Amino acid sequence: MLTNGITLGMKKKGATAFAILAGLKEVPELGVDPEKVDNTTLADTMKHSELGIGDPGDLAYKFKWENGTNSSYRALREVADAKETVSFEQTFPDGTKFHFDAQCSVKVSGGGVNAAVEFTLNLGLQTDIVVVNPTGE
Repeated sequence: MLTNGITLGMKKKGATAFAILAGLKEVPELGVDPEKVDNTTLADTMKHSELGIGDPGDLAYKFKWENGTNSSYRALREVADAKETVSFEQTFPDGTKFHFDAQCSVKVSGGGVNAAVEFTLNLGLQTDIVVVNPTGE
């Protein structure tokens, strides 16, 4: 499966549907890397460890720059400026969905000769990531 067709939707508290954020160019890895916690005793001959809590890493989405009235940049900047927690839904072309709540920050890219302007959405998770499998398969 190609990444073409992945969407990211945002839903504010009280809204009934996710609004698709236009201009999505790049998505992060989704999942967690649990920390290894050393649990070695003095009687052990080698290290023993347990898996601790998970770290989702940096969740950074890249978007095409557009600053019109109904642009993704303005919608996300409004949420970021208000320090509001909102719901997100990332959907794969096969119908797999990833649901989570997050706070966000928005940063406009630097630039150079013949380079496109982009903006990056950085998310701070407020809930676990819930995977919803596609139906009908």
